[in-house]
Amino acid sequence: MATAIRIKDNLNEKRAFASRVALMYLLACLLMAGVIVRMLQLQVWEHEIYQTRSEENRIQVQPLAPTRGLIYDRHGVLLADNRPVFSLGLVSEQIDDLDQTIADIGDLVPLIEEDLQGFRDRLKRQRRPFEPVALKLTLTEEEIARLAANRHRFPGMQITAQLVRHYPFGPLLSHAVGSVRRVTEEDLKRLDPVRYSATRFIGKRGVEQFYENSLHGEIGHQQVETDAHGRIRQVLNITPPGYGQNITLHLDSRLQIAASAALGDRRGAVVALDPRSGGILAMVSKPEYDPNFFVSGISAEQYKVYSTSQERPLFNRAVNGQYAPGSTFKPIVAMAALTHGVTTWDEIIDDRGSFKLPNQARIYRNWSWKKNNSGGQGPIAMRRAIYRSSNVYFYHMASRLHIDQLASFTAQFGIGQVTSVDVADASRGLLPDPIWKLGARGERWYPGDNINVGIGQGDLLVTPLQLATVAMVIANRGHFVRPQMLMASDGPLAEFDPPPPMKDVQGPTPEDWENLVDAMEDVVHRGNQGFRGNGTAWAYIGQNIGYRMAGKSGTAQVVGIKQGEEYEEEELDEFNRKHAWFIAFAPADDPQIAIAVLVENGGGGSSVAAPVAREVIDAFLLPQIAHR
Repeated sequence: MATAIRIKDNLNEKRAFASRVALMYLLACLLMAGVIVRMLQLQVWEHEIYQTRSEENRIQVQPLAPTRGLIYDRHGVLLADNRPVFSLGLVSEQIDDLDQTIADIGDLVPLIEEDLQGFRDRLKRQRRPFEPVALKLTLTEEEIARLAANRHRFPGMQITAQLVRHYPFGPLLSHAVGSVRRVTEEDLKRLDPVRYSATRFIGKRGVEQFYENSLHGEIGHQQVETDAHGRIRQVLNITPPGYGQNITLHLDSRLQIAASAALGDRRGAVVALDPRSGGILAMVSKPEYDPNFFVSGISAEQYKVYSTSQERPLFNRAVNGQYAPGSTFKPIVAMAALTHGVTTWDEIIDDRGSFKLPNQARIYRNWSWKKNNSGGQGPIAMRRAIYRSSNVYFYHMASRLHIDQLASFTAQFGIGQVTSVDVADASRGLLPDPIWKLGARGERWYPGDNINVGIGQGDLLVTPLQLATVAMVIANRGHFVRPQMLMASDGPLAEFDPPPPMKDVQGPTPEDWENLVDAMEDVVHRGNQGFRGNGTAWAYIGQNIGYRMAGKSGTAQVVGIKQGEEYEEEELDEFNRKHAWFIAFAPADDPQIAIAVLVENGGGGSSVAAPVAREVIDAFLLPQIAHR
């Protein structure tokens, strides 16, 4: 059977090939048209949109932290500085095994748990890729050298320098100048996120806190070109940050040193004011803390010691400690009694060592009361009642004054309110009256409450700053000047409008003020008159003194003593012993310094607190006297 032979059809093959070529040409034309349309879209119709997106991918704006303003004392001594600190950072994107790298670095420089936990926290909050995250915040020169020698082993490791706060005097001014602390998540909720986008520290105490807005400065920016991985290739433009304002305080660092040395290792506070300006010359609170620890990094153990110690070194006793003023309050009671006409300078009261209200059994005793000894001062008028600090005399005055009269007159001295211009978080103290007692305790006011307040006890509470203010007002013969830290600045400050001036104390006559100053001079200078004739502080500070000082001692009970019992200090726990107070100003006829001294649980005001005041005033006045 013959096989069929297929004849090739060239015509059909040509037609099929032509069709395929036409189809491919059509597809090519369509693809080319699509490319042309897309190019028109990118280059013409939506050019501006895609140009902006391209620039955003290529150019980043990074914040630059401002340099914090400096703080000086009245003589130009630097109290708060900025210094370069080197830190170790890691770029996690450039590290293959982060945990192993950290372990190897730990063999070269010590890394504590706080360093590791801080690094993990900062890594979680990292805002941009290829940004170094701090692992160790402060490096010594030896550690820097060790890491530099091993840099080749650690890709992604960077050693960076930045300016951070430094306090040259360490603990000495920690409560007066305050300190900066690291910005926390809570801080970021209330701060301007743009202004603080590059800031690591913020003022948290004292002057640093109050003048934060002015000290901080204004943020700067830099435009940088980055690659597809976010790494910086070049800096295109810089807007430098604005420096924070420098400020000068009334504080005298030399006087601060003298006050701290005079107080020694005892718990307490010293506040010294310039009666002419209200400037705070010294503000000491003991114990102190080193504010540099909060900048360079404080360990959990050290912070626990600070925060849980019964000594409370983080607590500013000078402006936040609230204590019964004891007998330092008696000059105010004397002026109130004269103002309201319930006594005169010449009225004689027989002080037999104790006092009783009519129809009451309770006995109110003199400070010098002892068993089998009346402890009385005998017949006594106001001047002697002040320099001998007769409790019985002031029991009588308090019993004659209505509490509203005493409270309203006392308020003129700033007790129960904040009168300072720029002291951060100053406490108000407590000026009790019937309305307060009813609201706070649900009890009415009793005559015995008047008696307790009349000698600076009971519910009455003051801060050392407030008692220094009282001394200043008396030194000024009733003229009130608000206490303030700031002496000068580079320019206008953003923090506040100055509060209005305080009104002068109304009521006492010029003669009353001079008589009060004379009585307070007797506290210091009246001596060689026998036990019942000497000023209470004469034996301790009144001899060999080259100027005239006016003062008033005070001893404030911390725990009550039952009727008929004698105060036995050595039998009490240290923290239940009496507080020692002394207020003073000098020279008495031309006051240049007013002071309040508190020695917490220190005992007698004249024997313990008065010598501290004398040392501070000596340090301030004697150099001036020597140069006259």
